[in-house]
Amino acid sequence: MAFKRTVLLLPLLSGVQATSELPQGEYVSKIEIIRNPVYPLDLVDKYEEATMPKVDAWVAEKIAAGKNNECTLENAAVRREWSDMSEAQRQEYNAAIMCLTKLPPRADKTRFPGAQSRFDDFVAFHMTHAMQLHDNIHLFGAHKYYVWLFEEALRNECGYTGYQPYMNYDRYKEDPWNSPLLNGNASSIGGTGEPDPAYKGVAQPGRTPNIIASGGGGGCVTKGPFSDLVVSLGPTAMSTGANIPKNPRSDGQGANPRCLRRDVNKNAFMGATANHVYSLLADNDNMDDFYNQLLGTPPPKNDPYPWGVHTAGHYVAAVDPGGDAFTSPGDPLFYFHHTALDRMWWIWQMQDPKNRLYAMPFVNMNMTMPMKRGFTRRAVDPHNVTVDMEWLGPPIPLLETHDQLGGNGGAFCYVYV
Repeated sequence: MAFKRTVLLLPLLSGVQATSELPQGEYVSKIEIIRNPVYPLDLVDKYEEATMPKVDAWVAEKIAAGKNNECTLENAAVRREWSDMSEAQRQEYNAAIMCLTKLPPRADKTRFPGAQSRFDDFVAFHMTHAMQLHDNIHLFGAHKYYVWLFEEALRNECGYTGYQPYMNYDRYKEDPWNSPLLNGNASSIGGTGEPDPAYKGVAQPGRTPNIIASGGGGGCVTKGPFSDLVVSLGPTAMSTGANIPKNPRSDGQGANPRCLRRDVNKNAFMGATANHVYSLLADNDNMDDFYNQLLGTPPPKNDPYPWGVHTAGHYVAAVDPGGDAFTSPGDPLFYFHHTALDRMWWIWQMQDPKNRLYAMPFVNMNMTMPMKRGFTRRAVDPHNVTVDMEWLGPPIPLLETHDQLGGNGGAFCYVYV
């Protein structure tokens, strides 16, 4: 089935669907494309659209070879940008998040007495596996699996009918405080925190400037769907917040109920604009360079926002728990950022899938650790690594996480629009 491109008109922002046909090129998408006309296509959106014929050809090759695991573009799930969703769809997502915060945890309560819910299960795993999740070979694939498991929990345990949204930083860079993402209304994912003069921002040693300066928040979020969200786990020594209540346990895994703290920050958004992301995608033909530029290594010169897209996206609003590298999934915004990174990785892979699909960065191999608790630190063959999510989901080969169109035995079957 072929779809014409459709756009959201203003009635859709109130939950009423409206569409309008737009001119098409020769390629007819097999995916329903819905766009919010408030936001014209940026460089990355256009690059993704131009990539879709390559994706179609790649999937056709897999089907011909019998290697698609029943995944096709026609039956693939579609992950969409937040503001391309209707208000009703956004509120359904928020309700599913709050549902997860009310379901009992599955993590070991002896080990994680502070894990109060299924939502906290994901925070607890990230806390204890942060080094593995962020080493060079796991950053992309293991996070893909992690976010997919979160999406599955939303859908299967809380009745969510959509898929995990991503955020396009460029859409909100000029005025993030009043954006559909962070304006604090019921169809946003909450607003900024109350002003906290003690919160100065996020230090960036070795970069110029050497701090993502505060956007004027830093305190408790008092507006929006997550104003009543109770943060329990953390903080850890990696916290960037000010005046955060200490956890009763030195490892941060005890119960420490407190508010969600944020700082909606234009300085961070400006480090992940379409120009930054397009350069990441188009200027790097090997995985090591792609990985390094994503992390802002070495720090870019003559850039007033030299954070690297990975760091920039983490701090577009995060303070506590989101600004803590260990507890960051405690802020729902985490999942929007890592889904955006997954989208970038996929677009980059699809420029040359035969050579890029299973490519891994081999820089900093001394950072690599097995994804299994209790193993000692040692070098491993990344092609034989198993990603073990313990209480979140079954172990799968790392290479299976590289293919979102048929990987994991066909369980991964989704695209981005």
